[in-house]
Amino acid sequence: MERRDFFKVVSMTGAAMAINPVLKAAEGSSLLFGADAIETNIADAVKIPRVKESMPGLYPGRVIKVVDQKSVVDGKPQEEAAYRMLSEAMLSLTGEKKLKKAWRQFVGPKDIIGLKVNPVAGKLLTTSHAVTKSVIKQLEEAGIPRENIVIWDRREMQLHETGYTQENYPGITITGTECQDADGGFYDKQGKLHSESRIDKSQFFYADLDGVYDDYTIPYMVNGGKNSYFTKICTERVTKIINLPILKNAGPTTTLCLKNLSFGAITNTSRLHKLWHETCAYICAFPPLRDKVVLNIVDGLVGCFDGGPSAKPQFICNYNMLLVGSDPVAVDRVGHDVIIKKRIENGIQKEDLQKSSRFIDLAQELKLGVGDRDKISVIEKII
Repeated sequence: MERRDFFKVVSMTGAAMAINPVLKAAEGSSLLFGADAIETNIADAVKIPRVKESMPGLYPGRVIKVVDQKSVVDGKPQEEAAYRMLSEAMLSLTGEKKLKKAWRQFVGPKDIIGLKVNPVAGKLLTTSHAVTKSVIKQLEEAGIPRENIVIWDRREMQLHETGYTQENYPGITITGTECQDADGGFYDKQGKLHSESRIDKSQFFYADLDGVYDDYTIPYMVNGGKNSYFTKICTERVTKIINLPILKNAGPTTTLCLKNLSFGAITNTSRLHKLWHETCAYICAFPPLRDKVVLNIVDGLVGCFDGGPSAKPQFICNYNMLLVGSDPVAVDRVGHDVIIKKRIENGIQKEDLQKSSRFIDLAQELKLGVGDRDKISVIEKII
């Protein structure tokens, strides 16, 4: 299908189809393995002083893996199991004996906490409500008011379509950067995208790649050109971010913490699949993410090992697992190895390719965390 025709379908069939500017660029693309040197403004990000909470956070190189084979029943993640798994992970990560104290190491009652979920593959493979609701319940038990919790992603429409609604999450803000009005329109009466009021043009990632979009594509990119602007959700609205990605692949590589944050927090992303590894690492080095992401909880109850980052039923599997850590780079390395092992077991590939996790190496170079397997401490808990 031609791109213009595809977006005509998008306009008729709803926002769930609109993930494809990202998915179609990622699936099986050789561009995932990098491009020739392209000028960016990463040097500007590196110059900005770090803060106490900056990545890799309180526990560099420490990852908790919790497995419960009964956490998924008839294909449905179980909230009670997710709650137990998360409790075990938080206590193991922090060394605390009380769950409230464990959470208070990362957040407090005055924080506005953004839960960065991942709904881009639709209902078949979204961050599970079992995990999200378990996080919210434990935050409340730690003294965090519901009105201080924000569930967010890049596209508000996809959140709604995957069950992130006020009906299911009363009292919690649910928002995205790309949005529509009550009538399903992207533009106001002056012809301006509603989404433009939700981006911060003072904070951006520059890459010497032009994003050129037609009328059907631009509502899902917000802007073209060589700048990708950060969402105000990160720059203005929240004080702390808890990252809730899914355990899944993206073509020949994997997409967990760094990818969920980077491509979810900025505009004009389609062009950046030519700079995939760099984008995953570089975006997370900018203060709106680097200084606010305090915890990463990978939802591996249900994930995939091929066909990602979209959801293809034949490749969806029950990992029955949570991966938890303050260090997104270490968590990504552990999750990467889990997925690659599964791909090898299923004959999709024969060995891990070093270039497929280059984004992890780049993130380590930027001091965002520990990517070296020999320096990562993995604590495994079987429930």
